[in-house]
Amino acid sequence: MSSNTEVTVLTATDTVAPIDFYSDPPDGVRVNMVNTLDNEAAFDGRVAAISDPTDHQLLLDLRAFADVLLVGAGTVRAESYGRVILTERQIELRQAKLGLTGRPPVAVVTSKGRLPKESRLFGVEPRPLLITTAVAAQEGAPDDAQETIVAGHDRVDLPQAIDALRERGFRRILCEGGPSLLHTLAEHDLIDEMCVTVSPMIAGAQGGSPRPGTTLDGPRRMKLAHVLSHNDFLYLRYTR
Repeated sequence: MSSNTEVTVLTATDTVAPIDFYSDPPDGVRVNMVNTLDNEAAFDGRVAAISDPTDHQLLLDLRAFADVLLVGAGTVRAESYGRVILTERQIELRQAKLGLTGRPPVAVVTSKGRLPKESRLFGVEPRPLLITTAVAAQEGAPDDAQETIVAGHDRVDLPQAIDALRERGFRRILCEGGPSLLHTLAEHDLIDEMCVTVSPMIAGAQGGSPRPGTTLDGPRRMKLAHVLSHNDFLYLRYTR
């Protein structure tokens, strides 16, 4: 698409849905996120306040086209993550587009190597993967984890973690946040596709953790694939 691409406005009577524009995931890392107009990724620590039903449905639909979900431990706690649940339609799309069956597991990035015992990811299939450090792994991983992937000594080495996931056959990686994980992916030039929902909200300063310096020599230029509009929300998709 050219730089002067028109905005596609979706209405309730349309025969197409947002997901129809996202069914060809990259062989790499796809990031899905929502931002307010003043560039905040949550309000009071939660995404729901700046999202809407269409944006939430897109988040669920994108999971059908992933081999694995990549999520930071803070987001897992804040959003009370559980296993991925797919509808019959999503299962059909997953089979038709990717030839995949079953649900994608959740891979949790945690520098401490643990999740709350009451986490909804435990006790269900597929079991979660933990991505952590050598130091944390020495303390032992939760018995219910499918596997512990060690990447880095005392700080998670995300490039190494992505390589480890791909070596295990998880080539279509969907990252759902949070902001710190997204920033680290960007700093190491690991993002192959950005799916950004621009929320028509102003959230005010919500704080956040300090960011380390980037390893990039310069900004990474991405190509606009589409712009969708629905209910004052904008859905942007950028690819390498």
